[in-house]
Amino acid sequence: MMKLPEPVQKVVDALAELPSIGPRQAVRLAFYLIGRPKEDLRVLAQSIDALRAIKICERCFFIHQNAGALCDVCMNPARNQRVIMVVEKETDYLSLENTKKFTGRYFIVGPVPKTGFLEAWQKTRLLSLKKYIADELGGAADEIILGFNPTTLGDFQASLLLKELAPLGKKISRLGRGLPTGGEIEFADDETLGSALDRRN
Repeated sequence: MMKLPEPVQKVVDALAELPSIGPRQAVRLAFYLIGRPKEDLRVLAQSIDALRAIKICERCFFIHQNAGALCDVCMNPARNQRVIMVVEKETDYLSLENTKKFTGRYFIVGPVPKTGFLEAWQKTRLLSLKKYIADELGGAADEIILGFNPTTLGDFQASLLLKELAPLGKKISRLGRGLPTGGEIEFADDETLGSALDRRN
């Protein structure tokens, strides 16, 4: 097998670690980058380096650049902190927030494994949510919305979280089936997501 120069191989290895990028795709991307003007590579490198300044919110686990520990939504006094939307990933958060229909706060649990067992870091996140509900909300949120995809896997994930969170909410709901069965939250349009929010049950 032909050996790539070390700097190129390092880029290939790093790219191959990204979601949905396999070794062959990583090689193609590396050669694409090599063919770009040096100024483009400098800008890309600076943009990636700037990510080191991004923080993770200690309450919902979304990204932010605030001086404190909380993101814009979690520190906004106009948001209803007693209604919590639990989502799998950051792109789901963004899609739901872009509807401008949800006025509560979020909680990102991370991808729930198909094994049905939460990872240690997910359990730690859930403990922080449970502590927040116990300390700040008197032991029960007004509503916990399980904002998972309307797929077989999403239903499975929601059932796992339901066991964990049922005692912590006066009401537990799912997004309404305005979302097509088998669809994914991050790819739905704002109107469809808004309908799913309105019709949650």
